[in-house]
Formats: sequence, structure tokens, C-alpha cells
Amino acid sequence: MKKLTIAAIALCVLTMTANAQEIKNLYPKGKNIYLTDKGAADYDKAIAFAKKKGWDKLTESDFEYMAKLGYDETHSSYWDIVGEGCSWYCGDGGPIKITASSRLKSQGKNDYNEKNLHDLMYNTPWVEGVKGYGIGQWVEYTFKANNPRITEIHVVNGYVKSQAAWKNNSRVKRLKVYVNGQPLAILNLEDSRSDQTFEIEPLTFKQQWTMRFEILEVYEGDKFDDTALSEIYFNGLDVHCLAPGTKITMADGTFKNIEDIELGDQVLSFDKAGKSVAATVEETAIVKHCNLITYTFADGTTLTATTDHPLRTANGWASYAPEKSANYKGFDNINKIQVGDSFETPDGNMLKLVAISLSHEVSETYTIVRLSQGNTFIANGIITAVEELNPELATTR
Repeated sequence: MKKLTIAAIALCVLTMTANAQEIKNLYPKGKNIYLTDKGAADYDKAIAFAKKKGWDKLTESDFEYMAKLGYDETHSSYWDIVGEGCSWYCGDGGPIKITASSRLKSQGKNDYNEKNLHDLMYNTPWVEGVKGYGIGQWVEYTFKANNPRITEIHVVNGYVKSQAAWKNNSRVKRLKVYVNGQPLAILNLEDSRSDQTFEIEPLTFKQQWTMRFEILEVYEGDKFDDTALSEIYFNGLDVHCLAPGTKITMADGTFKNIEDIELGDQVLSFDKAGKSVAATVEETAIVKHCNLITYTFADGTTLTATTDHPLRTANGWASYAPEKSANYKGFDNINKIQVGDSFETPDGNMLKLVAISLSHEVSETYTIVRLSQGNTFIANGIITAVEELNPELATTR
């Protein structure tokens, strides 16, 4: 009877929705990150090993042993989502406020507040607090104006702290997403103890805005009606940029610092055939970043950028963190930059990379987001890509 009631409610909600307007049904894309009790235990084992031997006495083989146990030095624990490495959140992204329709009362040291949904830790859930399975309950994120654009919604379904907690509590099957009160999509979640990724079109607004997640249907828990979500967080654009002082080659052959580039300026770019063109700057961006990488070339040239910023090498597009560059259209399968690579210059010559250094200081960075034509511009003499790459304009150079 309980299952029939849930199905009937969900069907009613979905029918009314369909009658109002057609809403996209989204499904997880890419490879889920699965969470296990063994993974957590192995990570703790690695930490215990290091503490017992002494962190300052660890050898290379010790770190290899710890790596096999899943240890990652950039993460504080197994449950840490982002870690100390740079991410979309380094671009000053993320909500400024989170509210919910209800929450389960705290039990001892465990609280189930909606803020747990965005603490970037897997093991702390939001649990709705009404009688039954929480159909219609919601959590809402408020974002500031001009928040870095969101292209991915990550949902960690259920109470993933342990397999027992995950099975005993109910999980979400369908989650309806609203933007500024208007339906955007329905997220169809797998019933798995994992981090699931949903892709959306780039999303932000010039004024403060909201994104609401409403429970439409659930997977029933073995023991409790309470429905849990451990995390909803984001990834997106506006995170690959260049350091201030980077010299941009203008269409007339002069140079201008990246921070001084204005809308309407004309920069040197290349069309689809690889021919040089004068391209008008249509959009720029300024973002704070915590990790910047400096490339040093054989002739003494340096270029400081975010780790995911695509540069043109002799073997095609590449970045220091290609897995992050894949968030951008046209950069799904680019190479990883390594010392010894050769980089293309506007005159067709090559510069050899001789050193790479990484800085963790927070700094404002700048980029050209969109040009009137072409998809490249020249930074410190190196061919680099605009933020919004149009595949139809991809150069052959």
C-alpha cells in the first residue's frame, strides 16, 4: 500500500507538470563516483599509517602504499569533495544562502540541516522533516548576481555516510529543478550510493537568482520514511583565466594588458582556415582563483594561467588539467601539458616549454569569453582559446 501511494502521488505531480509545460528529463552523465564503507576504511588506514610512522618520515614507497589505499594529499578525508585543489569554487562560485521547506530534528550530535547539502562533504546529509516520504519538500539555493556560470549539477543521493544509513533511509528518485520559480528540468537519479552528474546549459543571471530542488518521487528506505540527500553542488564555466599583466596581441599589432581589454576592442585571432583575422571582443570576465600555473619557455617567455586554460601546442590543444578543460565546449579530449612540449606562436614558430610552477595564492584573473569571429587570441605570444569556443569556428592551426 505504501508503494502504491508514493507512485500515485508521483504520477499526479508529473501529470500536472506535463500539462503545464514540457520539462526536460535529465539523466546522469559521465562516470559516477561511488562511495563505499571499504573505501572509507582504507582511507582511514592510510592516515593512521602516516601518523604512526610520522609524516616527515614517509618515503616514496610509503606514499605509493597510501595511494593504493585511496589517499589523496589534497583532500582532508575520504568524504572531502573539493579538497585544496582549485575548482569551479575558486572562481567565487556557489550559493550565498540555502533554505528548505523542512528538516529532520537533530538526533544527538547528528543534525540534518539544509546547509549540510552544500558543505562539500559527502557524509553530512539534509533530511526532510515532514511525515511520510517528503514528496513536495524542497531546498532552495540563492546565488549572487553574475555568479560563475553553472553547467553541471552534482547530486549525492541518500545518506551515504555508511551502507546501512544509505539503505535504511529513503533516497530521491526524481528531483524537480526550478530556476527563479520556473521549471527547468527533472533529474532522474540512480538508486546508487554515488556522486551523480547532470549537465545543463550554462546558467547565471545579472541579478540575484534562485535554484530550487523539489522531491517528486523516492526510493523507499528499508527502515525509515525519511528521505535524505547528502550533497547538491556545482561545476561550470568562468574558471579558466589569465593573470593580470598578460600581454594580448591586438589586431593592429600593438599589445594591451588582459585586465585593460574592453568590449569592442579588436584582437588578433584566427578563422577556421587558420587565417589571421581582426576579432571584436564581445564579452570578458574577471574571476578570483586560488591556483595559478606559470609556464616558462626556452626564450624566457612566461605565461601564468589557471590550470585548465587551453593552449595551442604542436600536438593540438592542451592544458595542465585537461579533465577540467573538458567542461568547455570543444575541449572534451585535449592533451595534458608537460615540460618539453612545443607551443605554437602566431608566426607559425614553436616555443619549447622548459618549466612549470604552481602557486596557491588567491589572485584576480581575466579572460576573453567571446569574440565576434575566430576562437583564439594571443597571450604573451602564445595561442590560447576564448572561454566560449564555437566548434564551427575551430581553427585548423
